[in-house]
Amino acid sequence: MKNSKPSPKLLKLIIASLDDAKAEEITTIDLAGKTSIADQMVISSGRSNQHVTSIADQLVEDLKKDGIKDIKVEGQTQADWVLVDAGDVIVHVFRPEVRSFYNLEKLWSADAPGDQAAG
Repeated sequence: MKNSKPSPKLLKLIIASLDDAKAEEITTIDLAGKTSIADQMVISSGRSNQHVTSIADQLVEDLKKDGIKDIKVEGQTQADWVLVDAGDVIVHVFRPEVRSFYNLEKLWSADAPGDQAAG
């Protein structure tokens, strides 16, 4: 499991890139202590498949310009849901109806059943 929070600079860069690309409903979720996949998740929406692809492309370009390496991208062929793995931060870019269907915000919220202590 990752031990440290992602650098505030990385999170700020991601949010600024999404904002510049006109991503909508940008949400961050702290994953520290919930999973080993990442420390932060950022969820956003694009208005169309083309917009989703453009947002993801700009994000990857901005991350590379900042020296981030080993960026992994999934889902660009369909462009309903593109995942950008920037290491400590996982970014999801959805079309609105796909985002609503999967509802990752609810899945990863503090009220999710898996987060409650047994007893």
